[in-house]
Amino acid sequence: MTKTLATLAVAATLAAGAVAIPKEADAACLGCYVGAGVLGGALLGAAIASSAPPPVYVAPAPVYAAPPPCYWQRQRVWNGYYWTWQPVRVCY
Repeated sequence: MTKTLATLAVAATLAAGAVAIPKEADAACLGCYVGAGVLGGALLGAAIASSAPPPVYVAPAPVYAAPPPCYWQRQRVWNGYYWTWQPVRVCY
């Protein structure tokens, strides 16, 4: 919808400029025309910009997974030289 409005606004501006009849240059009110053009452009830009709803950012809900049940157990292990008892973490 916003692209359509912007396209129509540009087309209308170009069409109005194409059929406008140029007048004699009037140095007394040159600032009036420039100011009117700037004000009109600002109003048109604000109207186009405010026509779209603001974006809504939705983050996915965090997923909490329970850690696996683990515990420490003394087990007999081979350390390369002899058998010894050592605490080992056991998880399921």
